[in-house]
Amino acid sequence: MIKTALITGASRGIGAATARLLAADGYCVAGTCCRSQAEMEELARTTGILPIRTDLSDPAQIPQLAQRALELLGHVDVLVNNAACSYIDLFQCMPPERIRELYAVNLTAVVELTRALLPSMLSRHSGCIINISSVWGETGASCEVDYAVTKGAVLALTRALAKEVGPSGIRVNAVSPATILTDMTVHLPPETLAELAEETPLGRNGTPEDVAEAVRFLASDRAAFITGQDLPVNGGFLCV
Repeated sequence: MIKTALITGASRGIGAATARLLAADGYCVAGTCCRSQAEMEELARTTGILPIRTDLSDPAQIPQLAQRALELLGHVDVLVNNAACSYIDLFQCMPPERIRELYAVNLTAVVELTRALLPSMLSRHSGCIINISSVWGETGASCEVDYAVTKGAVLALTRALAKEVGPSGIRVNAVSPATILTDMTVHLPPETLAELAEETPLGRNGTPEDVAEAVRFLASDRAAFITGQDLPVNGGFLCV
């Protein structure tokens, strides 16, 4: 039987790299996008991914997203909660609309999409949920406090839900990248990226493919006895 996967934020960066790998492994993949329609159409053309356009900052759209994914895929074997946004500012200076979007996309969408798809997984006693967190969710980040809060909460969700659904044969894990060269970091000055690479023991910043390979492993049967874990993909940036 062909395995299926739903990846949020699949049009670019880590999501697109993950979609390519899972599609290459024979998965039937559906992926969400919001604004990057052209990129998603190109990805669909080259990989066969099934696109779903949705706005994850609107909680009211989550049930429709889950229903559409089940209509396209039949069931979801692997859910990759990847979509996220990030804004840099002092904690007390964050604009209210940015705060709302951060928590809606990075946390509420992860929680509610997982909740919406979980009954299908429970009925089949099978499923794999992979949440993309962040090194800043592990250790915190000045001027990215709200982002760090959302990503830390995703780690708490991962550990708690793994305990609850493990007896039903469902695995829940997280991947926590450090600096990855995606659109989320493109705004950083070259000297800042160079400094971050220098602070990383492996001497470089990460690529979307670095993270996608970790997701690929956790989704596979090779990780069949791994749940409730946080897999850091950070080049040694944070050794814990």
